[in-house]
Amino acid sequence: METLSTPLVSLPIQANPEAPTVKNDNRNRLVLSLIDRCISLKQLKEVHAYMLRTGLFFDAYSASKLFTASTLSQFSSLEYARKVFDEIPEPNLYTWNTLIRAYSWSPEPSESVKIFLLMLCESPYFPNKFTFPFLIKAATKLSRLGLGQVFHGLVVKSSFADDVFILNSLIHFYASCGDLDFAYRVFVWIGEKDVVLWNSMISGFVQGRCFDKALELFREMEAENVKPNAVTMVGVLSACTKMKDLEFGRWIRSYIKQNGIKMDLTLSNAMLDMYVKCGSVEDAKKLFDKMEEKDIVSWTTMIDGYAKLGEYDVAKSFLDAVPRQETATWNTLISAYDQNGKPQEALASFHQLQLSKNAKPDELTFVSTLSSCAQLGAMDVGEWIHANIKKQRMKLNCHLTTSLIDMYSKCGNLEKALNVFHSVERRDVFVWSSMIAGLAMHGRGRAAIDLFFRMHEAKVKPNAVTFTNVLCACSHSGLVEEGRMFFNQMEPVYGVVPGVKHYACMVDILGRAGLLEEAVEFIEKMPITPSASVWGALLGACKIHENVELAEQACSRLLELEPENDGALVLLSNIYAKTGKWDNVSELRKRMRVSGLQKERGWSSMEVNGTLHKFLAADNSHPLSKEIYSKLDEIVAKLKSSGHVTNKSLLLQLVDEEDMKEQALNLHSEKLAIAFGLISTSPSQPIRIVKNLRVCGDCHTVAKLISKLYDKEILLRDRYRFHHFSGGNCS
Repeated sequence: METLSTPLVSLPIQANPEAPTVKNDNRNRLVLSLIDRCISLKQLKEVHAYMLRTGLFFDAYSASKLFTASTLSQFSSLEYARKVFDEIPEPNLYTWNTLIRAYSWSPEPSESVKIFLLMLCESPYFPNKFTFPFLIKAATKLSRLGLGQVFHGLVVKSSFADDVFILNSLIHFYASCGDLDFAYRVFVWIGEKDVVLWNSMISGFVQGRCFDKALELFREMEAENVKPNAVTMVGVLSACTKMKDLEFGRWIRSYIKQNGIKMDLTLSNAMLDMYVKCGSVEDAKKLFDKMEEKDIVSWTTMIDGYAKLGEYDVAKSFLDAVPRQETATWNTLISAYDQNGKPQEALASFHQLQLSKNAKPDELTFVSTLSSCAQLGAMDVGEWIHANIKKQRMKLNCHLTTSLIDMYSKCGNLEKALNVFHSVERRDVFVWSSMIAGLAMHGRGRAAIDLFFRMHEAKVKPNAVTFTNVLCACSHSGLVEEGRMFFNQMEPVYGVVPGVKHYACMVDILGRAGLLEEAVEFIEKMPITPSASVWGALLGACKIHENVELAEQACSRLLELEPENDGALVLLSNIYAKTGKWDNVSELRKRMRVSGLQKERGWSSMEVNGTLHKFLAADNSHPLSKEIYSKLDEIVAKLKSSGHVTNKSLLLQLVDEEDMKEQALNLHSEKLAIAFGLISTSPSQPIRIVKNLRVCGDCHTVAKLISKLYDKEILLRDRYRFHHFSGGNCS
């Protein structure tokens, strides 16, 4: 396109900037037409400079045209627009409204209100029907109910109380602020309602999770003979999706066809989303195949649908078929893997994304990938992501901060987690809660409690997750009285109603401390039905204190809720073995064989130089298997010479006879991982291991001895907590 500098130079410069611009209408029209031709801020500034030199800028209409381009064009800059506005001697009402509008759409909607107040104080104008929708939009974005009510009052006092656009803005405002009753009062007050008003109220009910009311309003709309459009059907489908009502969703599809409503791309995507979330990927696939137009939302919906069904190969085939793979499509698959217990696949997809030409990782990618790193203990990948965030100068918002703290904590590097926590200025409840959880899992209960009180001093209100983490900290550190205090203060002091997780934590606190009778009494007085996690906490405490009778009761109650919970039977078997009740062990083994239950197979993983190594019991699939077993033999010899004797009772785990060899204590997965760590890391480098199950007593003892014999720091995270082995001790 022709640059604007050439024609501007060729225009004659008016000597007197104060001269009236109307004297040369042709020239003025030419200059104003240049504003419409600008494609960059630089070009617009050239026009601005010319208008200042010729005095054209001081014409109200010309100035407002320039200002509109600086404010609302594709290349607009609010900072520059504000400077232009401040140069206009007497802005007209249109110019004031344009600036209010621009700020209402910006990340700083409060500036709209400030400009409005400035207009009332410094101009002769009163707001008109175009002013109020922008002010109400600003109040909506700010979620300031009182502010919006002030604007509503001004509307009522003015002559615009019947303006449809303003009333529609008010409905949306009240619904967005959670005051559905008042939104509906505004809606009912309106005499003749068009389809836009009906759509706003239906969307408001959906947004407020009043799905039945949304559908009821849709039926009222039909009764009023107001013809619904595609926007109406998107709202109705959203309600249907949230209610998981597939049959009604199918009826909506028929209704759309019968009433000749055009299935545009937005409506088609809403229909796809409904099918997928209501569990009918087959219906979604049929619709998808018929869609003439598809966008990134269409493809990601199908990828997400198949991934959530566990059909990852199909999901990947959709990803491969996307005409242009974008970051959003990769994020969908990575997130699905991460949230469905497939962290290794999530990391593999992340590495594939890095090789993609058309996409690059963004904030959502990093959040999901960091979660997978945390699950696997893959700190090298997590550190690379952290370095990449810094390299891109990506702002550490609360989502990324929380993810980094969680990753470092679960990978065993608590100091780096604390460094991230202290490096950010803005900390929401999730950032605080994540750091409290990190301290808790590393057994630093007192520090976790201190951080909770610092959070309170920072005026950040704790939520249910915060209290779960604080109670876990008390449990891991044996802080019984502190646990009681926090639990008893939850609702009366902090307004958080205790949930089943909090009750389970309290049972764990009491049980670990040996207060089994009090734990049972606590369960009996629970105002909600005890869940499997509550009985599991009691069962775990019975193992610690070898209370067979209570263990049998807890296991029985747990299995009533979760009949296929193999972990409960294994734990009870361990209690029987620990107390020498071998007949009971045999009976449980037989019971598992008859019922078809199998003990979950244990594995341990360790990351070395960015590569994840996974071990099963008696595993010989690793490329360095020969060296690992040679090191293991060396370890066993050293342990025997040091007087360590294997706990024979642990050999009677609840497994099939043919699996007994694989469960031999010397071949447990964590021992293989430790042996691998000894041959693959430098002497000063700690061994970091993640175990999917609870570490057994023998492996715990062996890890302590190895840490002393080899002068090696070992960090082992099992299903419940971190074990930090150093110098023959565990902390």
